[in-house]
Amino acid sequence: MIKKRQTVSKTKVLDFFKQSQQAMSHDMIEDALKGSMDRVTIYRILKSFEEDGLIHKIVGENGKAYYALCHNCTSHHAHNHLHFQCLVCETVECIHQELVVPIPTDYELKSLQMIATGICPMCKQTASATSN
Repeated sequence: MIKKRQTVSKTKVLDFFKQSQQAMSHDMIEDALKGSMDRVTIYRILKSFEEDGLIHKIVGENGKAYYALCHNCTSHHAHNHLHFQCLVCETVECIHQELVVPIPTDYELKSLQMIATGICPMCKQTASATSN
């Protein structure tokens, strides 16, 4: 097995994911790292991390790809938890509660994307505070 090199750029991106409480889009990562690496480098790192099972990709309701750090993912492609996208602030986060989706035994599941939309607790709290 060939071990991939851990570069300074990879370390920065991984540290950023470890500090984040939500899934991040490529643009969000690029903005947060403020020009310390180019777009292509970020894409390559995200692809590498996804292939290594460090992160998983979520496609939001808006069609944009978001990436989240894997915590309890059972394999590189089996992310059996729900993702929630807020319709107000558009944040995407993993809901770490295992869901069981019955699949007929004659099917072989390779990937499952589950996303729910609604209002996150922060936006809900802000809306109720401004209406009082």
